[in-house]
Amino acid sequence: MERDETRVVVGVDGSPDSLAALRRAALEASVRGAVLVPVLARRPDDKVPERAARLLLDAAFDVALGGWPNDILVHPTVATGLPGPALVAAVGGPADLLLLGAPHHRWAHPHGDRTARHCRGHAPCPVLTVSAPPIGKMAARIANSPTAAPS
Repeated sequence: MERDETRVVVGVDGSPDSLAALRRAALEASVRGAVLVPVLARRPDDKVPERAARLLLDAAFDVALGGWPNDILVHPTVATGLPGPALVAAVGGPADLLLLGAPHHRWAHPHGDRTARHCRGHAPCPVLTVSAPPIGKMAARIANSPTAAPS
């Protein structure tokens, strides 16, 4: 991948928030004419083989987008290291965009998410956090939609 190509980098770990970030990143890459760079970071002590990490990326694309997109260039990356530094390393410059999944519940991390804080402090480009809608609200919207089948 050329270093001067505009990129939309997204962290993928399989969580609902990262899947929401992946959906938004694919949209942003399409609109911007950018390369989509999904990054799955494996910690240095992670025993998961790289092949399993690649399968997780495949599964994330299947769930979030129904498969790998045909209309945008995708450069999937499995990086060894902490997520924050791995994501920042995938960014090419200030014209890029970095997306992260952000959980709704901040009580789990009273000082905020370490990965997001690292990215905001070190990425040379805008950082966007995306949350998945709460499942209860989503289920209610689906159940009340005009296309919902009667039960």
